[in-house]
Amino acid sequence: MSDELKKKTAQTAALYFEGVTGEVPYKLWSQFDRGLAKEFSLFITGRMYSREVIDHPSRQLVAVAALTALGKTDELKLHLHAGLNVGIEPRHLAEAIFQTGVYAGVPAMNDGLKTLRTLLKELDRWPIE
Repeated sequence: MSDELKKKTAQTAALYFEGVTGEVPYKLWSQFDRGLAKEFSLFITGRMYSREVIDHPSRQLVAVAALTALGKTDELKLHLHAGLNVGIEPRHLAEAIFQTGVYAGVPAMNDGLKTLRTLLKELDRWPIE
């Protein structure tokens, strides 16, 4: 594994996950298998999230929409935070969640909006304008 990949992984993780409270997936994975956790992190954060085909805000909007549609609220909260970290306005995150209601249903959309509201309250950024 190259020093460049390690550097890219650390930079992207810092960009996305700075200020995140609670358990992040890497810490969970490490409790079971440190080596595999490192490999996952290098691939997901160092290779996938750091790709330059689309910008970081676009990448996070895609993640927010997919996680909302799947109903994966723990992971959604993490990527909502990452979205805020890369400069996405809360109302744009909400709009991405609203869009999923058309395809994934209103209950998934509602859970996504509740997750966003909870995070924004935790960060003292509620109500949104």
